Amino acid sequence: MVEHLIRTFQVPPGIFYITFWGSLIAGSLLLGLALNRIIHYWRKKLSNEWGQFVFSFLESLPIPLLLITSLYAGMESLPLSPYYEHLWSKVILALVLLVLAYLPAKFVVLGLQRLGQRNPAMERVTQPATFIVRMLFAVLAAIIFLENLGISLTAVWTTLGVGSVAVALALQETLTNLFSGLYLLADRPVNPGDYIKLDSNQEGYVLRIGWRSTTLRTLQNNYVLVPNSTLAKAVITNYSVPETRMAYSLPVSVTYGTDAERVEKALLEVTREALTDGVEGLLAQPAPSVSLISGFGESSLNFTLSVQVRQFTDQYSVQSELRKRIVKKFQEAGITMPFPTRTLLLDKSQKDLRSGGSEN
Repeated sequence: MVEHLIRTFQVPPGIFYITFWGSLIAGSLLLGLALNRIIHYWRKKLSNEWGQFVFSFLESLPIPLLLITSLYAGMESLPLSPYYEHLWSKVILALVLLVLAYLPAKFVVLGLQRLGQRNPAMERVTQPATFIVRMLFAVLAAIIFLENLGISLTAVWTTLGVGSVAVALALQETLTNLFSGLYLLADRPVNPGDYIKLDSNQEGYVLRIGWRSTTLRTLQNNYVLVPNSTLAKAVITNYSVPETRMAYSLPVSVTYGTDAERVEKALLEVTREALTDGVEGLLAQPAPSVSLISGFGESSLNFTLSVQVRQFTDQYSVQSELRKRIVKKFQEAGITMPFPTRTLLLDKSQKDLRSGGSEN
């Protein structure tokens, strides 16, 4: 039949074979694309999650299956020599194995994506996990494909064995940061948007947790890049959990001899006035309090005014506003804020002794 077609159209066999194979492949791709669009359309129509999951899995099958079917049909239809027939059978078998390796990878990836959609907090974990799954199955499929084509991988394994050691040593820090990043994504000690401070004194808002480093934005609007391995080992103070609201303690000192009850009343009045005026970031609940802590200083009575602020960064504007109001209130109430003083007591006997010695 093939020879009859060649004689009928009067074309060289090579051109006919190329045209025949091209038509089969193009037809299978077009038909597969059409089926893909149809399945995609019906997947969008479904409201059931499991139905969407199944149709998402089926959506990727028409093109590879039709392509393999067309190649097999072409091999059976054309009069090929034993060599080419054996070669094409190897290629088709390798493609079948690739599809068989692709199907479980697709199933796992869809499962991870569905998990990320149902729980957005898990998306930071599912995204790198999806990449790793795809890479593992891609490597597995490449190995199967090359083995079935008769390509020996012994030399490749030997090279990879030696090369992997060198690469691991050269990329030790990078790999450490990579796995530390996976730990941070899975354990979630910090999240984007949190304000944190490390034991090494770096602090700022977490912008993103990458594969190699975590980006912090400081209050001065600068970026600090912290290697993930450093962040994973650091002692972290997270000012955004369990909630952004936090307590702030403002120390206030007055001179000895000042009535403590009077100072407490003045500080609470200052705070209530600030709340009434709507000072940005200052919270009414829990209620402000005043305590005689740290108590007796070298030259002052030391009080602590405890208030609640909306978030960590609000403490700066709140304390500035409260300090200005406290100074004004103390001036109106006649309360004195001390400065450091030191009293020297001279021993009279030592003074007389020195005076007597000078007379002699």
